[in-house]
Amino acid sequence: MASIGQSAYPDLLPDFRNLGVMARVLVAVNALAAAGVLFATPHPGGALEQFMSTAAYLEPLLLIALLALASLSPLLARLPYWSGYAAVVGIVVLLVALYNTLVVRLPADPPPLGAALALAALVAAGLLGYLRLLAKAYSPALVEARLQALQARIRPHFLFNSLNAVLSLIRRDPKRAERALEDLADVFRTLMSEPRQFVRLADEISLLERYAGIEQLRLGERLRITWELDAAPTDALLPPLVLQPLLENAVFHGVEPGTAVGEVLVRIERRGDRVLARIENPYVADQQRRVGNRMALENIRERLALFFDAEARIETSADGRRYRVEIEMPYRSEGA
Repeated sequence: MASIGQSAYPDLLPDFRNLGVMARVLVAVNALAAAGVLFATPHPGGALEQFMSTAAYLEPLLLIALLALASLSPLLARLPYWSGYAAVVGIVVLLVALYNTLVVRLPADPPPLGAALALAALVAAGLLGYLRLLAKAYSPALVEARLQALQARIRPHFLFNSLNAVLSLIRRDPKRAERALEDLADVFRTLMSEPRQFVRLADEISLLERYAGIEQLRLGERLRITWELDAAPTDALLPPLVLQPLLENAVFHGVEPGTAVGEVLVRIERRGDRVLARIENPYVADQQRRVGNRMALENIRERLALFFDAEARIETSADGRRYRVEIEMPYRSEGA
C-alpha cells in the first residue's frame, strides 16, 4: 500500500525513442547472443566465428525492430500496460517472421522459424520485464520523496526576505505589494504541484520571471537579469521546477555576496531536436563563502534522468569571472 502523501506509480511501457532504452536493448540482446554462442560452442576460435555469423543475422533484425517500436511508441503508450506489453511482443514476433520469410538468407542459415519466433517472444517479454523492474527501481518512494523535497524546497531566507520586501511596499506602493504577493503565491503553488508531470516551457519561464520580480524587490538595482528567450521553444515539455532553483542559486551565490551590480544571464533556445538552457552569474572566488550542499543540482540531475534517462545532461563550469550551469534535454511537445 502506498504511504500517505505518495501515489503509486502506474506501470508504463518504456519510451522506445529514448536512447537509453535503445542502448539497453542492444546491449542485452547482444549479450544474450554471446552467452548462447559460448554455451553452444566451447572452443574460443569457433565461438568467435559463430558469434560474428549470428551478429550478421541478428543486427539488421534488431535495428528494424527498434525502428519499428520507436515509430509506434506514441501509439503504444496510449494502451493499457498489459495490452501494450502484448502488442510489443506481437510486433517483435511478426517482424521476426517477416524477416525470416522475406529477407535473403545469409551464409549462416538462421534458426528454424518456430524456434526463432519462440525465442523472440521470450526475449521481448524478458526485456520488457527488465525495463519495468528498472523503472520501478529508479522510482521508489525514496526518489519520489527527494523529488517532492526539491519541488517544495525554497530557502527560508528567500521567503522571509520576500515577505519583508512586500511589507515595506504596503504603505508606499500598495498595488506593487499586491502584485508581489500574487507572484509569491504563484511560486509556492508551483512548488506544491505534482512533481511527476511535465510542464510547458512557457509556464516555467513565467515562473522564472515571477521569481525574478520578487528577488528584484529586495535586491533592487543590484540584480540585473538579461533574458535571451527569443529562440526558446515555449511549447517544449520539461519536468517542473528545473530552472527556478538554478536562478535562485545564481542570485544567492552570485549576486547577494557582492556589493556591485550582479548580472545574471538566462538563455534558452532550441537546436534541432534539443533544448538548451544556460544560467550564468558572477563568480568571484574571494566572495564564495557560502557553502552549498549541491542538493539542488543533484536533485535536478536525478529528475532529468528520471524523465529523460540518458538523453539529458546538466553541467557546471567556472572561468574565474562567471559561473554557468547548462542543461540539455530532448525537445518534446504535447503534439509529439
